[in-house]
Amino acid sequence: MTAYAMANLSPKPVLDPEVLDYMERIQATLDPFGGRFLVHGAPRREVLEGAWPGALVLIAFPDFDTARAWYDSEPYQALLPLRTRHMAGDVLLIDGTPDGYDPATTAAALRAGQSAGDGSEG
Repeated sequence: MTAYAMANLSPKPVLDPEVLDYMERIQATLDPFGGRFLVHGAPRREVLEGAWPGALVLIAFPDFDTARAWYDSEPYQALLPLRTRHMAGDVLLIDGTPDGYDPATTAAALRAGQSAGDGSEG
C-alpha cells in the first residue's frame, strides 16, 4: 500500500542557499526508494477551512517501510540539516488507504465498536 512523507514547512521569504542545495539534491535520495513528489509547495492553493500557514510537501513511496528506510537512510540524514537549520515544520510518514477503500465500511466498524462498548443492548 502506498505510503507518504508529508510536511507542512514554514519557508522564509528569501530561502537560504543551503535550502536550495537541499532542494537540488533531495531527488537523488528518493530515487533508490521509489519516492516521488506529488506536491511540492504548490504556488496555487486555496485554504477552504481553518488555517494553513505553511507550504505542503507530499512524497509518495511504494509502502511505509520503504518511506521509513528513505528517511533513515544515510544520504537523506546527511542532507536533512540543510533544511532543518533554516526552515521549521512538521513532518510525518503515513500509510495511504488500500485499493477499494470505502469510508462507509470504516464508519460501520466504528459504529459497531461504539455500540459494543456503551453498555446498550443491540
